[in-house]
Amino acid sequence: MLVSPGRLERPWQGQTERPRPEDLPAYDPECALCPGNKRAKGERNPPYTATFSFENDFPALSPAADPAPAGREALLRSQPESGACRVVCFSPRHDLTIAGMSNREIRAVVDSWAEETGRLAAREGITHVQVFENKGAMMGASNPHPHCQIWATQHLPTGAQRRMGAQRRYHHDNGRDLLGDYLSRERVEGARIVCANDHWAVLVPFWAAWPFETLVIPARVVGHLSQLFSDERDALADILGRLNRRYDNLFGVSFPYSMAWHGQPMDGHSHPYWRLHASYFPPLLRSATVRKFVVGYELAAEAQRDFTPEDAAARLRAALDGAIAGSWLATRGAVDGRARGAAEPPERGPAEPSVRSASEPGNGRSG
Repeated sequence: MLVSPGRLERPWQGQTERPRPEDLPAYDPECALCPGNKRAKGERNPPYTATFSFENDFPALSPAADPAPAGREALLRSQPESGACRVVCFSPRHDLTIAGMSNREIRAVVDSWAEETGRLAAREGITHVQVFENKGAMMGASNPHPHCQIWATQHLPTGAQRRMGAQRRYHHDNGRDLLGDYLSRERVEGARIVCANDHWAVLVPFWAAWPFETLVIPARVVGHLSQLFSDERDALADILGRLNRRYDNLFGVSFPYSMAWHGQPMDGHSHPYWRLHASYFPPLLRSATVRKFVVGYELAAEAQRDFTPEDAAARLRAALDGAIAGSWLATRGAVDGRARGAAEPPERGPAEPSVRSASEPGNGRSG
């Protein structure tokens, strides 16, 4: 990872972005995700009042794949892939992102992630379940209604293979899990910690490539979302709300990002070295209108960032942990507690320009 703090001083005459309008309606009759509306293929959404999940109308994967033709090519190989694609709407409100939701509402989202993950993992032939969210047009979201996707695949994707390899090697060599040791190290120093509670910590990782990239790590070793205890789910709702409000207040806009949860493989084997974690990849760099572009040197050689992870964490810590001043979110009441109708979680038992290199669990490279 090449860190070049001086590059923030260079004049910018390049592309600028247009922030998302902040006056979205609570209900959009043309939105395919709003309650009661008809989706592209004719199916109508129920009048849902909390979260809502359904099979993606335009899935990237199908339950059954055609068999591959007999392969004769030694250099180029392919194989069929089957799976499932689900969509989870966070709220019936068209204008309500995680940053504006109460802890109770975010808890309902966490429960939906856990339930969908467990349900998909139980399907025959599924090895990997990926929860991810693309927020904002800048990150390719086709609809502004807050939602995420969950893809379940027969094979273990390349990124998951690399995470598994790095965590397994570290556990074999040290007898402890990699992310647990890393979190302990970060807690001692504190410079890259953004916020934390009893069960979760948010930090800007030492190897962060994106300007305000963050990592969400649980305090205990847990393999996937469906294994979280009730108090851990409550704490996760709290920490996600705090992080997203800081993001929005950093530049005074609804902060775009791609977010992904990284859980252990669903292959029926034990993975004691794997600690569940989430990654946030926001593109904004200098302001609400200037983003980072991965081009040139970064495509050709290695990742590069224009300010240190420590500076990014300090700026996020300084951002207000509250609704954007002047917005409707600033006066919206927050009601904590548990969402009705959600499945019960498991019961808890006892209880300067420089080059950086680190053993990153995320992509199996130095950075």
